[in-house]
Amino acid sequence: MKVEIWSDVVCPFCYVGKRKFEKALGEFAHRADVQVEWKSFQLTPDFVPVPGESIHASLAKKKGVSEAEGRRMNDHMALIAKEVGLNYDFDNTIPANTFLAHQLVHFGAHQGKQDATKERLMAAYYLEGRNLNELDTLTNLAAEIGLDAAAARQALEAGTYANEVRRDEYEAQQIGVQGVPFFVFEDKYAVSGAQPSEVFAEVLGKVWEEGHPAPVRPTLLADGPACGPEGCD
Repeated sequence: MKVEIWSDVVCPFCYVGKRKFEKALGEFAHRADVQVEWKSFQLTPDFVPVPGESIHASLAKKKGVSEAEGRRMNDHMALIAKEVGLNYDFDNTIPANTFLAHQLVHFGAHQGKQDATKERLMAAYYLEGRNLNELDTLTNLAAEIGLDAAAARQALEAGTYANEVRRDEYEAQQIGVQGVPFFVFEDKYAVSGAQPSEVFAEVLGKVWEEGHPAPVRPTLLADGPACGPEGCD
């Protein structure tokens, strides 16, 4: 079964949704047969980081509210994240443009470590206050999960995977993605948002059953003499 997930590295609900989906997948009987692919989606592709600006101030500017209200919104989000075991550290979070980070996810995918790359970037941003705008930070994170840091740097500097990021974003437009996280199962069913794990479990089961239907027992219309394990009639 194929599951494609559009998300942004700096989307707080995307990390929460990742945890909720992972819980459902971990309890799914056929989890070994599920292929998960992370798709790029930038919430603010034209975002230009302001050195020294807090995530509270950045959010406030985006929403057109006071910085105090931005902090309140982040505090509320932190409580939601804590419910799935994530301790968001918004006071140290550094606002970032995620174009390079998404390219690194694609680099990781080509090395067989896409999920590990996605997880490392999200943790670095939300839990550790790492600066994802910096090439050095990104290459160090790549090395931390066993990727070739020099090769990662070369790919990011050359924009090797830039078109793959743009392709994902174009696909999102084509299928009508309005927000993330956005989950697509077997190109047939979609789930939008960080839904409860029970919802993901239900969808996984439904899609699996449709792709692997149980044998249908035919209706017996006539019964006559026949042979069986115990002999013949």
